[in-house]
Amino acid sequence: MQAQPSWFGQPRGLTILFLTNMWEQFSYYGMRALLVYYMTKELLIGQGHSSFIYGSYTACAYFTPIIGGVVADRLLGKRRAIIIGGSMMALGHFLMTFEPLFYVALATIALGNGLFLPSLPSQIDDLYEPGDPRVAWAYNVYYVGVNIGGFLAPLICGTIGELYGWHYGFGAAGIGMVLGLCIYLWGQRYLPEAARDRDAAPIARETGVIGRHTVVLLVAIALAVTVFRGAYEQIGNTVALWADVGVDRRAGGFTIPMTWFQSLNPLMVMLFTGPLLAWWRRRAEAGHAEAPARKMATGALIVAVAYCLLAVLEWAGAGARSGWPWFALFFAIFTLGELFILPTGLGLFARLAPKGFGATTVAAWYLAIFSGSLVAGLVGGLWSAMGHAAYFLLLAAIACLAAAMLFLADPLEKRVEAIRKN
Repeated sequence: MQAQPSWFGQPRGLTILFLTNMWEQFSYYGMRALLVYYMTKELLIGQGHSSFIYGSYTACAYFTPIIGGVVADRLLGKRRAIIIGGSMMALGHFLMTFEPLFYVALATIALGNGLFLPSLPSQIDDLYEPGDPRVAWAYNVYYVGVNIGGFLAPLICGTIGELYGWHYGFGAAGIGMVLGLCIYLWGQRYLPEAARDRDAAPIARETGVIGRHTVVLLVAIALAVTVFRGAYEQIGNTVALWADVGVDRRAGGFTIPMTWFQSLNPLMVMLFTGPLLAWWRRRAEAGHAEAPARKMATGALIVAVAYCLLAVLEWAGAGARSGWPWFALFFAIFTLGELFILPTGLGLFARLAPKGFGATTVAAWYLAIFSGSLVAGLVGGLWSAMGHAAYFLLLAAIACLAAAMLFLADPLEKRVEAIRKN
C-alpha cells in the first residue's frame, strides 16, 4: 500500500496532497487578497459594507466545512467531495470576473470550500500503515503547502489584479484551483484505495465508534485552540496596525512596505519546517518524542514569548518606533510556535477520527478555527482601549492560557492513545 518516499522521507501520496492543497490555498488567498479592493474600488461598495461582506465570507469559508465533512463521509466519499468541491471553487473564481454574479460567485466558492477543505487532509492517515512514526510529521509537511500558496497568492494574483484588472487576478486564482484539481486526479495512483473512494456507499457504511474519552479530548483541544487563535489571529489585524505606527521600516534609503512583513510568516514556515522535522525525528529516534498535546502547549508558550517581545519593544521605546529587524525576529519566534501547535492539532484530529468519520472529524478542527476567529475579533476590539504594551501582554496571557489548557489535556491524550493501541 505504501509508496516510495519522495518528500521529507514521506510517501509519494503526501506530495500529491501537498501540491493539491498548495494550489487550492493559492486560489483562496489570491481571491481574498483582491476582495476588499475589488469591492471598494471597482464595485464602489462602502468600506463598512465591504468589511461586513469580507468578514461574512471568511467566516463561511470555515463554517461550510462542518457540513461538507459530513456530506463527504456519509454521501459522496472523500475523492468525489474533493473533485466536486474543487470544481465549484474554480467555477466561483471564474464567476468573479462577471460583476453581476459577484454574490453568486462568493457563495459558490464558500460551498465548494466546504466540501474540499476537510476531505483533503483527512486522507493523510490513509497513506501510512498503523504505527508508522512518519505520520507524526506528515501534517507539518502538508502545512508547508498552505503557506507556499499563501505566500505566492498575493504576489501573483494581487499584482495581476492591480496592474491589469481585478478580473484577471480572479481568473488567475481560478487557474490555480484547476491546477490543483489536475494534480489530484493525476496522482490518484499514489493514493491508497481508502483514499480513492471508488465506491462511496460501502465506505459510508463501514463506520467506527468514537469513544467518550476521545470526544472529551477533541473538545478540550478545540477549546484550547479557540482560545489560542484569539491571540494568533492578531497577526493580520492589530499586529499589522502596529507595523504601521510602531515599526521603523527604513532600510538604508528604502522604506519597506508594511504589507511585506505579512509575507515573513509563510516564508519562515517554509524555511523552518525542514530543520524542525529533522530535529523531531532525531528526538523520536532517541526515545524523546513529545506527545501531541504537550507539543501544542509548547507552541502556545513560544507564541506568548513572541508577544512578550513586542510588549518589551513598545515599553522600551516609550513611543518611539522599533527597528524592523526586531519585528522580523518577532515573526521568527511566532512562526516557530505556530509550527508546534497548528499542524500538530490538525494531525491529532485526523488521526483520532473513527473509520467513516475522517472528514467530519477534520471539519471539527475548522470549527475551532471559526470560533477562534470570532474570539480574535473581540480581542482585537481592545486595541484602541488600552496601551500597546499592555495589549501585547494580554495576547501573551491568552496564549499562556491556551498552553495551560493543552497541558491539562495531555494525560487524557495519553490515555486515549493507550486505549487505541489495545
